[in-house]
Amino acid sequence: MKLLRIILAALVLSAPCHAFARKVVDQAGREVEIPADPGRIISLAPSITEVVFSLGKGNLLKGATLYSDDPPEARKLPRVGSYVQLDIEKIVALRPDLCLAIKDGNPIHTVNRIESLGVPVYVVNPRSLESIVAMVDGLGNILGAAERAERITGDMRARMEKIRNRLGDKIDRPKVFFQIDAAPIVSAGRNTFIDELIVTAGGINLAANAGTAYPKFSWEDILALQPEVAIVASMAGGFSAEDLRSGWQRWPQLPAVKNKRVHVVDAGLVDRPTPRLIDGLETFAAIIHPELFGKETDD
Repeated sequence: MKLLRIILAALVLSAPCHAFARKVVDQAGREVEIPADPGRIISLAPSITEVVFSLGKGNLLKGATLYSDDPPEARKLPRVGSYVQLDIEKIVALRPDLCLAIKDGNPIHTVNRIESLGVPVYVVNPRSLESIVAMVDGLGNILGAAERAERITGDMRARMEKIRNRLGDKIDRPKVFFQIDAAPIVSAGRNTFIDELIVTAGGINLAANAGTAYPKFSWEDILALQPEVAIVASMAGGFSAEDLRSGWQRWPQLPAVKNKRVHVVDAGLVDRPTPRLIDGLETFAAIIHPELFGKETDD
């Protein structure tokens, strides 16, 4: 431990000095001093990496966490551990002038440790579609990409509004079961992106009242719930799309199976809090209400 402290101290002393020109409030409500023009950034979550690239600022990234794989250029970045197990020594060795963290994932004690070594940390907290919009706007502001951020968030808001307007407030809401994993069967409860996507797309999330964010279900539970629509994430539990569909076909007494409303969707549309969730929302809307949005085909 003593040796590690010496190494970290040496790395900090060798880091470039920057004049902190402005203070901003991040999505965790923290006032943070950041460089006026950050040039060496480390992303501490795959979703953040994706958003930075979407803002046209991928060239500023000097490091990222494991599974930062979108876009393909992100795979070439040096790794600094996983978002829950960050490697402080590697982070400091990359000499960042700013780190971008996520509240729901990066341990607060690690964020505090990074800041204690002289590196400012801006924290995002994308827990809903609207907070993703706010995240993109906030990152655009601190990275000098405000205009591009505005275009992205403007498109997001317009597409959400189009869906809400087309659905109206008098639609019949079918009962929807979303499957994240297959063995055991895992769904998404209240206060998750999936729940918001299902509700915004005009459905009833059958896992909303399960009491946890990602509850487990047996087939007996699902038979009792009688879902009218089943949406399954591709490669759930490592199974192929054909395997996932066939798992449901064993239960013809389910309305979703009887009416051919079991759909496998690309997990990449719904697994990260990024603007891609709007693609997921449109996919869900087409699946849940094909009479309004056109028939959505399976993968």
